[in-house]
Amino acid sequence: MIKKKDISKEDLDTWKDYIKNPTDVIDKDSIVKKNNYKSFRYRFDLHGYTLLDANKKIEDLIIFCTKNNYKEILLITGKGTHSKTDNDIYVSKNLSKLKYSVPDFIKSNLELSKYVSSISNASNLDGGEGAMIIKLKKL
Repeated sequence: MIKKKDISKEDLDTWKDYIKNPTDVIDKDSIVKKNNYKSFRYRFDLHGYTLLDANKKIEDLIIFCTKNNYKEILLITGKGTHSKTDNDIYVSKNLSKLKYSVPDFIKSNLELSKYVSSISNASNLDGGEGAMIIKLKKL
């Protein structure tokens, strides 16, 4: 077993100063609070949902968020990198993945599309390629 070296007083003081104000660490929670996203954005994670279950959940979410005056939905779909459909020649490689099929489902559903003003990719801070922002219309 290797014996640990004793930490010098200088290193210990440097560490204590760093802990008080770590300037190179981003606190995402404080950004969300500062921008007050929680008051107008609903967040939902679709990891583990099948295409059919995800479509039903999307329908419920959009109606719920519209009734409760949310302005947008942050929808986490994942990137589809773990999808097992790549080996199935009878399944569309893109539309079998939630990140592609969810926007298509919303756009093709006339009942849902009347509530949605836009669907866009999320920023890197919000999940990047594995998430999307659904902006809702005011009714």
